[in-house]
Amino acid sequence: MTGFIDIDNLSIAFEDKQAVSNLSFSIPKGKTIALVGESGSGKSVTALSILRLLDERHAHYPGGAINLEGENLLAAKENRLRQIRGQRISMIFQEPMTSLNPLHTVEKQIGETLEVHQGMRSNQARKRTLELLNLVGIPDPEQRLSYYPHQLSGGQKQRIMIAMALANEPELLIADEPTTALDVTVQRQVLELLKSLQQKMGMAILLITHDLSIVRHYADHVVVMRDGKEVEANSTDIIFNQPTDDYTRQLLDADPGPAPAPCDADAGTLLDVKNINVTFPITRTFFGKPKTSLRAVKDVSLTLREGETLGIVGESGSGKTTLGMALLKLTRSEGDIRFGGRAIGDLDQKAFKPLRKDIQIVFQDPYGSLSPRMSIGEIIGEGLMIHFPDQSDKHAAMITQALTDVGLDPAVAGRYPHEFSGGQRQRIAIARALVLQPSLIVLDEPTSALDRTVQKQVINLLLSLQQRYGLSYLFISHDLAVVRALSHRVLVLKSGQVVEYGDAEQVLRAPQQAYTRQLLDAAFFYQGPSALDE
Repeated sequence: MTGFIDIDNLSIAFEDKQAVSNLSFSIPKGKTIALVGESGSGKSVTALSILRLLDERHAHYPGGAINLEGENLLAAKENRLRQIRGQRISMIFQEPMTSLNPLHTVEKQIGETLEVHQGMRSNQARKRTLELLNLVGIPDPEQRLSYYPHQLSGGQKQRIMIAMALANEPELLIADEPTTALDVTVQRQVLELLKSLQQKMGMAILLITHDLSIVRHYADHVVVMRDGKEVEANSTDIIFNQPTDDYTRQLLDADPGPAPAPCDADAGTLLDVKNINVTFPITRTFFGKPKTSLRAVKDVSLTLREGETLGIVGESGSGKTTLGMALLKLTRSEGDIRFGGRAIGDLDQKAFKPLRKDIQIVFQDPYGSLSPRMSIGEIIGEGLMIHFPDQSDKHAAMITQALTDVGLDPAVAGRYPHEFSGGQRQRIAIARALVLQPSLIVLDEPTSALDRTVQKQVINLLLSLQQRYGLSYLFISHDLAVVRALSHRVLVLKSGQVVEYGDAEQVLRAPQQAYTRQLLDAAFFYQGPSALDE
């Protein structure tokens, strides 16, 4: 099969380590080809090589070719590549926070590609930028033009990346995990948008994702990779219904799992929250007083029992993470927060510090939340030095126990975060929280960036730790299949307000509110009508 792009026996190596070996596939115009496989399988490296975005001081190509309508891009000069990048071939990167320039506004970042490739003047670029922001569903686009990346939610940042990639109507769009940071309704909107643009423009799409349910609905052809090699390649229908390789079947079977075992009905209340409000100033007067403000969390109340998991779901910007930060006293809030029967809402940071060991957090991005300059042992032990300085003789044993609890060899304590996969780094982040023996752990999208097989491992790990230590979890996520596998109760947020709150089984099987049904429809559109059935 000859396509717009033909990958022909491509091999990629980093110094003496082979990352991709003899890979061949074609991307025809107007079709979606999906590359799937676990972390480290070579998916992203292959995609980056098409645009020659790998650091060629360390990466080289021992063999093969990447042909753009017969032109070998591996032999192209830099000036030629600049003509192709962003114009004929665009890319949506996986992590928008690191891909967007923190010093430039939304208008400048999108406008730059229009000025470079189409020679637009500033007023033309501004008009086109507004069209693109409307296209990808950014609310109040005129107001967002002056925003910087840190002022946007994760989902909004990803939409900005998509707008930039689509600005010049490319012939091939490389989408590297384009919906990882997005909630299910936005996922569906973005994928439907890409599909409609593909039909309108005849655009080819190379889709890289760990979410096989998305692949099933949007890809025409699937290439399964493992350890840099092709395991299996065929039409989407055959891959999902008649896979021939055991590894493909393993990927397809990696469902997050059934609902957790019920928690103890007699368990006491650990966290009791009443009428929490969080307000952020948007503009200030000359003297620094808030002029206009945004209520990100509005009169939210909840309870959490010992050994229980409360899932908090909602779209990007719904206030999920802000609520979690407020409960951790990392964001200023108003309202009544009681932890273990003690009122903590009005405590200052000094008074609250001794309680921090009892309330820990695991962040969404383990790579960004682990210091690259500290060893794993130092990262896990840092909290021990702060909260248990008089037990320094026991720290090494406690670090060893925490690593063992999360399924890692204690011998890795001397290594650094960059030496681990995404799933391993998330285990390290869990160990850092666990070593302080907390009662409550806030889990902020801890599995969203992980492959389904690794997701399942982390879910099973969290469930086993909960059973062993009686932990309570606040689980923030947009992935309702994962929420279902971990949560005893579910709280649904929209625009900072509680829409629905109750038993997980009730909320997920028979929601009372239209907004909850909308979330469920979007989530299980991908997974099929039997997603909640046993």
